[in-house]
Order: sequence, then C-alpha cells, then structure tokens
Amino acid sequence: MFHSPHQVEIKYTNSGTTPIVRKTTTTLSDGRELIYFDDSEPYLSGTATRELHDGRHLPKSTPLSSIRRDPLTGEWTALAAHRMNRTFMPPANENPLGPTQSGQLPTEIPADDYDVVVFENRFPSFARTAYLNEELPGYVDNMELVPQAPGRGRCEVVCFSPHPTDSFCQLSQRRIRTIIEAWADRTEALSALTGIEQVFCFENRGPEIGVTLQHPHGQIYAYPFLPPRTQAILRQARQYYEDTGRQLQHDVVMAELAAKTRVVCEGEYWFAYVPAAAKWPLEVMLVPRRDVPDFPSLSESERAELAVMYPRLLRQVDKFFPGIEKTAYIAGWNQAPVHEGREFGRLHLQLFSLRRSPDKMKYLAGSESAMGVWINDTTPERIAERLREVAEK
Repeated sequence: MFHSPHQVEIKYTNSGTTPIVRKTTTTLSDGRELIYFDDSEPYLSGTATRELHDGRHLPKSTPLSSIRRDPLTGEWTALAAHRMNRTFMPPANENPLGPTQSGQLPTEIPADDYDVVVFENRFPSFARTAYLNEELPGYVDNMELVPQAPGRGRCEVVCFSPHPTDSFCQLSQRRIRTIIEAWADRTEALSALTGIEQVFCFENRGPEIGVTLQHPHGQIYAYPFLPPRTQAILRQARQYYEDTGRQLQHDVVMAELAAKTRVVCEGEYWFAYVPAAAKWPLEVMLVPRRDVPDFPSLSESERAELAVMYPRLLRQVDKFFPGIEKTAYIAGWNQAPVHEGREFGRLHLQLFSLRRSPDKMKYLAGSESAMGVWINDTTPERIAERLREVAEK
C-alpha cells in the first residue's frame, strides 16, 4: 500500500481567532501533490481527517512539456503532446474529479467526500519536472531565431464541489470563501517557485468552451513566461506612466466607476463593469476598488465581499440569454506578474462568453483569428444594460 506524507495547516481570519479553512497536503501515487481545503466540521476542527492514501498504482508522472518562441511575434507557444489522449467526457461512474466511492473506480481524490480540493493536473501543459532527465537543445533545429526551453511551470485543478451537477454560482457563500482562500494560498505558493512569472486562476464552463470534464472545477496555471495579454497591458501601462506619471489600470477602473454607463453591480469593496472596448458579445470585468496586485493581497473584508459579489455576477450572466439556463463562459482572474512589471499589475476578473445569442455562437474567423482584429456583434453599453436588467433585485 502506498503511504503518503502529509502536512496540516489552519488558516485564520485577520483577528487570528476564527479558523477559516483547514489545509491538508498529501501526495498521490504518481508523485503529484493534492491539497484538501476544508471548511466543514469535523474536518475544520481536526477531529476528523480526509483520506490521504491513493490506492492506485499510477506510473510516475514525467510530462515532456516545452516552450518555443515565435520569431515573428515574440510570443511563446507551449508544446505538450502527452495531452493528446487526456480524459474526454467520461461516463458519470468514471468521473475523475468526484470523490472516490466504494465499489466504483478510484478517482483523483482518495476521500469519499470533500469541500474543496486542489491537485496537480495529470495532463499538464507545464510541469516542474519537464526535461529534468532529458536534454532539450536551446534552439529548434539549430535556428537561433527560434529558441526553445523546458515548459517548467505548473498546472493545478481546483474542484469546487464534490457534486457533479453543481455550478459555481450555486455554491454557498462559505464554500466560495474557501475557494478564494485556496486561490490565495496557491497564488502565494506558486509565485515562490523558481522561474514562475505569472499565476492565472480560471474556470472554463460549458461544452461550447471546450470543457472535457463537466464536474464543477477550475484550473491554475503557473507560467514560466509572461502571457501575451499581460505583456500588452504592461506595454500600455509603462507608456502611460511615462506620459502621465499615473497608473493606467487604476485610472481606467476609476473612470468607468465615475461614468457609471457600463457599471452593472456595485459593493463596498468591489464593482463590475463592461469594458468600453469589449470584444465579446458578453464580457464583464469584476474589480476591487482598491489597487490590489493579487489574491494574497486582499483584505479579509475584500475576500468576504467577493464571496457575495462574484456568484451574484455569475447569476446575472446565467440570465443574459433568454432560454439558456447555464451560459458558457471563461472566467479568468488576471493577477500582477510575479517579477517583471509587478508594479503595473492589478487584480481583475475578465469574464466572457463565446455565445452571441441563445442559438448562435461567436466564431473567431479570419479577422479575429488570423489578424487579431476583433469585431463585436453588439455594443458594450447594450451588454451592460442587459446585465443590469437581469440583476437580482
């Protein structure tokens, strides 16, 4: 029987007296890390412990991820051929993200129940062990114009609920608060790894997006380079700072808040708005009023209100298209870079849908896919008006 070492940590509120979550770390049979984040009794108090032993006998995980830089754009592409045969829409009794049940095939989670679980992806785009024991030339076919390197990042899966039919917006405020704590914990841990440049927490929802597992879950990517969107934001922010001495993202957020035209919901610490140059037929940002670089930097009050504001916004998104019960979306939490340009980064959610009407999708054809020039089929003002229209009273 495989026996895994484990560590336990209790996280408290700012007062230091009220426990928020119990964090228990263990190791799966192939060496990947798994972490339980528990907020329910008796696990929070420690009088009970989740199952820590993975009874499977999986071969050691050795993904050969690499990255290559495009000489024409300067952008990096990840190559991960081992992902070609990853799990795709398995039957209900083979759901790898559910708890392990007696008489069923064991899953990625050894316990028969859980609150929130984070574990290393079995089919990662980036891996800390990439090319540790194999040599990878520094250039593709000795072409100095095309450098390549091991894809030494990290990819994690975040299971939001043990129930396969749940949606994020249906979770309790307490459970969402635990997920926020998990995002903060993982951002801090992954940012401390050598060679990591940015940590990205996101959720893909719906088959239209390309989701391969319907169980409610998100992912966390720790990139070994700065993604194109981040690089573009940094270029604009640096130029704006040189011209004005001011922070670009701060001024954009404050300008939207002052205009009110595209604001769709507000709280004491957070508000949501449709960006003035929105690309997608449904696109919305959720931002803190305070300049905050990442999840670990959020105050207790900001985390608590986010657990209320975020699911409220998701319920508005679900009501956006008449006749559609669950809107397909991508929800990406942009955080400040770990090193380069961190002073210009600001935490914000960018949420968008590939749907443009109840029965039509927004396909990225010639202009968008080939040239990166977007044509939106509506206006940001109409998007905001619809989101306000379906808001909870």
